Parts: sequence; C-alpha cells; structure tokens
Amino acid sequence: MKTIKEGSQTAIYGFKNEFDIICKFNNWKIDKDAQHWLKIMDYKLSEIEYVEAIKISGFKTDVQVQVTIKLTKKIDVENIQIKLVSNPKGYNQIDKRWVEKYAEMWNIPKNITVLFKKYTGEIKPTDLKKKRLLANEFSEQEQTALVNWINSNKSMIVSDILKGRGKFAAEWMLVVQKLKNNTRYILQPMNFCLNFFGNGDAIITPRGSIRIGKITIQRKGGDAGRNTANMLQFKINPALLFDLN
Repeated sequence: MKTIKEGSQTAIYGFKNEFDIICKFNNWKIDKDAQHWLKIMDYKLSEIEYVEAIKISGFKTDVQVQVTIKLTKKIDVENIQIKLVSNPKGYNQIDKRWVEKYAEMWNIPKNITVLFKKYTGEIKPTDLKKKRLLANEFSEQEQTALVNWINSNKSMIVSDILKGRGKFAAEWMLVVQKLKNNTRYILQPMNFCLNFFGNGDAIITPRGSIRIGKITIQRKGGDAGRNTANMLQFKINPALLFDLN
C-alpha cells in the first residue's frame, strides 16, 4: 500500500467533474497527475501501452480506468470513486435510500427498521409538533438495540455504502478539493478508506445523531418538505484524508 503522503498533490488549475479526471487519465502520457495516480496503483509507466478511462453511472465507481500492459497485452481495470469537496468541511453524501431498501439489503429486523423510520420521520411521532424522533429520544432499551445491531453489522454496512458490491465496486477513492485558485488531490485504496472512515463503534451522539466512526447516519431532510426528505443517508467528510499528510 502506498503511503498517504504519496497519495496527495496540489494542482494550480480547477476541477469541474468526473470528466476532468477521465480526460487526465486519457492524456496520461503528458498529464503529471495521471502519471502520479498510476504509480500509486503500482504501475510502471514504461510498461503501459494504453490507458482508457470511462464514466460509470449508477454505481459506487464513478470512473473506470483500463490499463493495457505492453508485453502481455493484459488489460487491468481500476474502479475509482470521485469525491469533490470545496472546503475543509466538505461533507459528502455517500449513500441515500429509503429505510425499506436498506432493510431488504441488510436483512434488518422489523424492530430496528421501525426505529430507523422513526429516526427519519417516515413514521411520524405521536407529538405532532415534531417531524421525527432523534435517536436519543428512543427508550434506553431501543437505543441499545439499535446500536448493538449496527455494531454487529458494521463491516457490511461500511463496505456497502462506501465500496459497493459487484464488478463496479470501487477499489480507490480520489478526493478532489477546490481551494480558491488551486485544486488538490488525494488517492487512497478503498480498503484504507473503509478502515479510516468506518473504524470505531456505532454511537448515538449528544445531539441525537447516529455515527459509525467518522460516518454520520442521518435523515436526509431538505427537499422542500417532499417525502424524500424522510430517506436515510450516510455522510463523510472526504477532506479528512488530506489531514493525514
């Protein structure tokens, strides 16, 4: 695994979206950033014949990079998740679904599903002045049950919301941070990110939110009062990876 320091860099130009990253990889012969990323992925530039990057939609992978090796003609595939942040506290939604979808995916027991729905406001409180219940408003028994279930399934939860499953599961996280006239990057293996963001027991915070390590679990909110505000979402601050340098 490459060191964290090796994964970070700063550029003097801006960043628009994933297509900028695609363009950089496709121009790897002259693009110093792309060359740096390929080295982090353990490629020797002298052995690369061709690189093609394409956009992937609907999966945890945003950009797929296909690398052809000269001698063997072997094509390696690297799945990269792109996180764009514009400030040091650039919280980023990493997953959002209706509670029932998570219940199906993770086989969540009915009592825990109900708690999540009360937490998001999908099941309304008896107090009509409230939109939903905070996690610290559950009974002590309910809080214990919720935290215990999350801790028992933490590895699966963190992997699914960050890495995903199947052939388009993300293997790398590339964080792009725009700072005034500069743009800086950090590329880390997804397995490192799973541990970095997900390490730590699930807790209910004093403000009534739910956290797993550096991952926040909360009601989506917003959406001008539409029902979609009652979805469950997971958020991280990708910019924290820069603090490790």
